[in-house]
Amino acid sequence: MSTMSDYERIRLVILGGQGVGKSCLIKRFLFNTYCNKYRSTVEDLYNKEYDLGHMTLKVDILDTAGDLQFPAMRRLCLATAHAFLLVYSVASGPSFDSIKQCFEEIRENRNDYQDIPIVVAGNKLDLATTHREVAIEDVSEWVYCELPKLRVKILECSAKDDINVREVFRSFLTLSKILPKNDVFEANSGLKRRSSAYVSATSKGKRRAESPLLEKDKPSGSGSSNLEGVSQAKPRSRSLIRRASRKAKQQIRDAQVDDCNVS
Repeated sequence: MSTMSDYERIRLVILGGQGVGKSCLIKRFLFNTYCNKYRSTVEDLYNKEYDLGHMTLKVDILDTAGDLQFPAMRRLCLATAHAFLLVYSVASGPSFDSIKQCFEEIRENRNDYQDIPIVVAGNKLDLATTHREVAIEDVSEWVYCELPKLRVKILECSAKDDINVREVFRSFLTLSKILPKNDVFEANSGLKRRSSAYVSATSKGKRRAESPLLEKDKPSGSGSSNLEGVSQAKPRSRSLIRRASRKAKQQIRDAQVDDCNVS
């Protein structure tokens, strides 16, 4: 399997049991929102484009169901994933067993499972002081002792309190060597959406040497983004460029005429 840096488009598939907060993590990351109401997910797809300087990265984030009601759909998402996020709740022992089952599904469906970046995230860290049922030491023992040689990282986070959410998603870029380990991933730097002018050029197979300033993050999933963005550098229109070019040529011709008029 090629490294993820070879892809212009990657797919991140999120797996885990029911009610562990998979959708909440996505919405906290993309829209900086949180909702206490639980809604069962069948399959939701979010996509976004980022400018990493040396490449344009198109990311599909696939939010899957917490049960096994749709086996054909599940096999397809496992087969097409470039990375996996396994989510459990630190306040639920059975949810940890669920991600073990999810990993077995990955191993059964992907011969290259040891090369795929995997992040194991313990959500609901805000409940850890009073309701913790899963110790991070137990998760580490399972990953590093029973499942060696994986490209994996373990994190605890909280979608509710916005703890380590950005680090969870940043980990995929470091595991896949798209970003160096010491790079800082902030809301207003690092991953930025490209402006539409440059996206259309990229889709035609063209590469630009410049790295333009980009518009405010606007994920194309449902809802609107609340993430802080950066100021947009508005592309110059072709008509403006043509007018400037004609003006420059006229100035050159005038200068040449002046040089020839010797008194």
